[in-house]
Amino acid sequence: MPAYFVAEVEVTNPAGYEPYRALAGASIAQYGGRFIARGGKAELVEGSPEPQRVVIIEFADAAAARRWYNSPEYQAALPIRQANSRARALIVEGAS
Repeated sequence: MPAYFVAEVEVTNPAGYEPYRALAGASIAQYGGRFIARGGKAELVEGSPEPQRVVIIEFADAAAARRWYNSPEYQAALPIRQANSRARALIVEGAS
């Protein structure tokens, strides 16, 4: 069943974050992921705080999402994101 990498990201340093976008995008494609949502307008309808940037990436299954997240390619990009943003990220299995 498909699985989704979901991240809420608050970019704190846009210039420093920029290299992450290219590196992460290339690694996602390499590991079979595809963007479902990528920083478009998000409307909070319940709870808080207001999300700054939401990213949803679909993978074939949770194992594929973990392979991508733990891959050398993404692990090279991850410190750039962590140094230039605050985020919550999770892997969610799709409905069966």
